[in-house]
Amino acid sequence: MKLQVVRARAERFGGIVELERPRALLHVDREMMRALGQPESDLWNGPEEGPLSAPREVHVVLSRKCAAGCKGCYVSATPDGAALSYDEACRILDELATMGVFHVALGGGEALELDYLFAVAAHARKVGITPNLTTSGLGLDERAAARCAVFGQINVSVDGVGKAYQEARGFDGFRHAEKALRLLRAVKPEVGVNCVVSRSSFQHLGEVARLVKSLDLNELELLRFKPVGRGASLAEELTLAQSKRIYPLARWLMLRHRVRVKLDCSFAPMVFFHKPSARAAAFFGVQGCVGGDVLAAVSPEGALMGCSFAGRAEADARVPGAMQQAWSKGFGEFRDFVKTAPAPCASCDYLQLCRGGCRAVAQAHGPFMSPDPGCPTVQAHQQRRSLPVVRALEA
Repeated sequence: MKLQVVRARAERFGGIVELERPRALLHVDREMMRALGQPESDLWNGPEEGPLSAPREVHVVLSRKCAAGCKGCYVSATPDGAALSYDEACRILDELATMGVFHVALGGGEALELDYLFAVAAHARKVGITPNLTTSGLGLDERAAARCAVFGQINVSVDGVGKAYQEARGFDGFRHAEKALRLLRAVKPEVGVNCVVSRSSFQHLGEVARLVKSLDLNELELLRFKPVGRGASLAEELTLAQSKRIYPLARWLMLRHRVRVKLDCSFAPMVFFHKPSARAAAFFGVQGCVGGDVLAAVSPEGALMGCSFAGRAEADARVPGAMQQAWSKGFGEFRDFVKTAPAPCASCDYLQLCRGGCRAVAQAHGPFMSPDPGCPTVQAHQQRRSLPVVRALEA
């Protein structure tokens, strides 16, 4: 079968190609790039190692506007929060297209509250970028759902079914989310669920998986709770027992309900604790912190960062040329972790894949460059270090 390449971008190791069928972004070597008819690149004259020439995907947080007031909102959205203007968003998309970015994830806040959302998505398509959307689904009607055909993947945030949704988010919005899923699924097949896995929502994941199956959705993406924004005030980080169970549970949900389950990058330490093969990790889409490499983010105030949850501002994305210049010179706090990793990460067999876990969680608890404190291996290491002190005190 001949691969239907939509777009391709040269990299040191070869390149990244976007396929139409099957729909995927693939990293391929130099030989494969040539076989696909791609032109020679100056990048192939040097070593294969190094950061990507540009991010594959950029999270463009269009606004901090949202009327829902979810108690764990990581961007602390309010009804009158900051927002990128239509012109600013389009100028940012123009530069991302020039850099060779494949996808943008549009979100907020609640992006559907912006009257120019669909125009921004249409502009992304015009310049050759696939726009994806994350939404709560609040206020979505049939007309708006039909207009959502402009997007690639659309995920609706559902952190529980029925009463569990209200407990997780602080308001009774499940019926709106379910209605949105039904309306969107009637328009397109690329509709899924984003579920934030917290200490209290963990026990309800089976119900969410059943919902995904019953509505014939194409994915369930599990996102680890991060103590940032309004979530910083909540005691909702996973327990050690839950952290150890999340990977086996994800596999069980996939097999039990026959749904595609993805784990976000912050779950990497929990997955690698079970020592999976590289193939198994890839199947679940597990890769450690990809901020400042595969991924970047733009805030509603225009700040270009390595991640929408953490990291310093590397440039003002609204200034022409600033993002491209910053990408080649910045993001050291993300990119340098592997070569400066402290114990126990330094001796971990999965360091190259895990990259020390989630920087946002590390930053919430202490130094940005410290190991993820939610990692079971890190917790065991810290416990071992404290034992001599405990024994000395007991003596």
